[in-house]
Amino acid sequence: MSGLDPARFNATVDGKPVKLFVLTNARGAEACIINYGGRVVSLMVPDRDGRMTDVELGYDNIDDYVNNDGNYGALIGRYGNRIGNARFTLDGVTYELPVNNGPHCLHGGPKGFDKLVWDACLEGNSRLVLTLLSPDGDAGFPGNLNVKVTYTLTDENALDIEYEATTDAPTVVNLTNHSYFNLNGDLSSSIHNHEVMIDANVITPSDETLITDGSMRNILGSPLDFTTAKPLGRDINAPYDQLINGNGYDQNFVLNNRGNINKVAATCYSPVTGIKMEILTSEPGLQIYTGNFLDGQPGKHGVPYPERSAVAFETQHYPNTPNCPSYPPCELRPGEIYRTRTIYRFTVA
Repeated sequence: MSGLDPARFNATVDGKPVKLFVLTNARGAEACIINYGGRVVSLMVPDRDGRMTDVELGYDNIDDYVNNDGNYGALIGRYGNRIGNARFTLDGVTYELPVNNGPHCLHGGPKGFDKLVWDACLEGNSRLVLTLLSPDGDAGFPGNLNVKVTYTLTDENALDIEYEATTDAPTVVNLTNHSYFNLNGDLSSSIHNHEVMIDANVITPSDETLITDGSMRNILGSPLDFTTAKPLGRDINAPYDQLINGNGYDQNFVLNNRGNINKVAATCYSPVTGIKMEILTSEPGLQIYTGNFLDGQPGKHGVPYPERSAVAFETQHYPNTPNCPSYPPCELRPGEIYRTRTIYRFTVA
């Protein structure tokens, strides 16, 4: 339905086969996912007139995913977001990580889970199970980490993502998905018109290098206040330190849902198509990133993706948690099971 050619994704990367998997549901929605980086390549949902619309930025061939930077639709690990100064201490041992974002480690380093080939098993028409072994010392992180991620395209037109992980040594884990969304029906258009609500009164503020220090900030009444839905473009250029630091929205919001997967954490709505996306999650945080560093590079079908042509909603533990003991812990120990779940649910309004 997305116009993708599955043959353009057939490849061998790092000695492992890559292919495109197509999920469908009873209502005609479709999700295309590749096992290179566990990336969502396209996501087709109906607009207010019933037209199936792709809301996901990405590429239409495997070579572009392998050769270009960026996390379009990718699974992120071992640790989503930043770890300050690319190091952390756990049980008295300091672990050094690769530096790939200023002085920090971002999204698990330059070869995180987004650059690895996952083992894939398609279960029926609507579910894809991806598994990965991240060996002890991978990107500097301790422990052999076994990861399982299940994508389900539900009959509610929701992409339901379930994450699990186990380890044989104490480690830190923070898994997420880095889908870039544009609900306008034109993936090159600005997302300034997207109306967003976030159920959060507080952020974890970051400095000019976009790293957090363990503090919290109340944002009610500020340009970061989304407790009542408003267009992303209304305040995005306001002279506010957090917006200046990120060249737009790039903040972690402390969610009020307290891990309740049944309570909507955020919504995003396009007045052009009537498509509304609800985000539900068991995670305590939600990173909003408004594509501030997209540069017009062409994506699927040659469509350019300019600055602020997409918005990401990354569910997560807070940035730099391994170095901020006041934040909810992200440690995983032998005998424990890391479990988290995020749902992107689409309706029309």
